[in-house]
Amino acid sequence: MRAAIVEFVQRRGLGVRARPLVDGLDLVGSEYVGRLPSRRLRDLIARRVLGVRLHPNAQLYRWTELRRGRNITIGAGSIVGSRATLDGRLGITLGEHVNLSSEVAIYTQQHDPQSPSFAAVGGPVTIGDRAWVSSRVTVLPGVTIGAGAVVAAGAIVTADVAPYAIVGGIPARVIGERTRELEYEFAKSDAAWFA
Repeated sequence: MRAAIVEFVQRRGLGVRARPLVDGLDLVGSEYVGRLPSRRLRDLIARRVLGVRLHPNAQLYRWTELRRGRNITIGAGSIVGSRATLDGRLGITLGEHVNLSSEVAIYTQQHDPQSPSFAAVGGPVTIGDRAWVSSRVTVLPGVTIGAGAVVAAGAIVTADVAPYAIVGGIPARVIGERTRELEYEFAKSDAAWFA
């Protein structure tokens, strides 16, 4: 469907003026797809219609919002928990065996409060292999969370997190260090079809 809309916009020469329309349809479509009760169907639509680069072994549970899915890459064995918000406008990359718990929100663009014109600023978000971002964490634009790092529940991540660091709070600060000898791998779950 998205391809048909983009083709229509290009044929009509609407270009940049139609960008908000295409993005709006993407967002509305992704919100409905995110609520479908079948994970297989959600994964299929996420890949083929929304353009998410979702490894076949990754698990994408029901989401709340997915912006510009074509700018989102989810690596092997990674899990995106229920009711996640993934703002792919400037790019999100999840490594392998990453765990994003329920209600995580990742943003790649926001407004600059110091800008006289309230300009948008941002950058891509990257989360390294075997990182764990716990429930209700907010990750702000341009942040890199290193391999094996842990972000405690409810934290707001405003700056890069070093590999294997454990951070928590608002804004997130180092509160510990994780073992570097991680061996686990998440396998595709046999959870209920409606997960």
